[in-house]
Amino acid sequence: MTVEVIVNNLGVRYGEHHALQHIDFKLSGPKIYGLLGRNGAGKTSLLSILSSFRSQTEGMLTINGEEPFENAKVMSLVNFIYSKDYKEESENAKNLLKDVERYRANFDRDYADTLLKKFNLPVNKPLKKFSKGMQSAFDVVAGLASRAPITIFDEAYQGMDAPTREIFYREVLEDQAHHPRIIILSTHLVSEMDYLFDEVLILHEGKLLLQEEYESFITKGASITGETDEVDDFVRGLELKQLSVQQLGGTKSVMVFGELSEAKQKEAQQRGLEMGPVSLQDLFIHLTGEDV
Repeated sequence: MTVEVIVNNLGVRYGEHHALQHIDFKLSGPKIYGLLGRNGAGKTSLLSILSSFRSQTEGMLTINGEEPFENAKVMSLVNFIYSKDYKEESENAKNLLKDVERYRANFDRDYADTLLKKFNLPVNKPLKKFSKGMQSAFDVVAGLASRAPITIFDEAYQGMDAPTREIFYREVLEDQAHHPRIIILSTHLVSEMDYLFDEVLILHEGKLLLQEEYESFITKGASITGETDEVDDFVRGLELKQLSVQQLGGTKSVMVFGELSEAKQKEAQQRGLEMGPVSLQDLFIHLTGEDV
């Protein structure tokens, strides 16, 4: 099923606080979107609107041309997986998945059973007796097996150990290959999850800083390292944003962001400067730093 999300001048206020301001973007086609932002950037507010948990204060968000809030047809297209409190949940995993299946038209019970085994989850044990990591794994099972046209994982890995997170990442990629849809991964584990993303959205202080294809985005970052005078002279002629500067003795390294022409790359080589890539995590950290 083809699904399109259009966000136009979206805003959310809590009293006098603007959680989101003038947000514009579009999600279309089956992709894995990485939603990044520091604490308080507005990620949860945005996802809550997309998931029909609340409505916006201003602007518009539509899914296939319709607003999702209190719209049962649209709400059924979205599955929002977030950290839940199961301390009072006496039902077991098997029965809870039956409840999920009842409301998810694309739910694949065989796949859910396969995932329960991969995550080594006891099907007849009450969820309140699961560890936090096991509860998160159960949420992931419900999200992946739902195969909702828009599947959102908001910090879904909480409590999972590294091997369990790796199973989650592998299943996201494999199931997306066979059952493509819009998947949104909201995360702070940028360096661990960046290879999953087709496209990146960064929120900063309630505004959309950028939306760009992952591969295109990371090619815009570069570190330039060499003798201090050579680096200073080279960088002085660039109309690019400087993200960070490090110096050790007579060696200096400058991180820049923007399009670096082939001529400039050749010039750097001729000057004996070393140019290196910059990770998504480093770009995210510096683009959302205090000087932004």
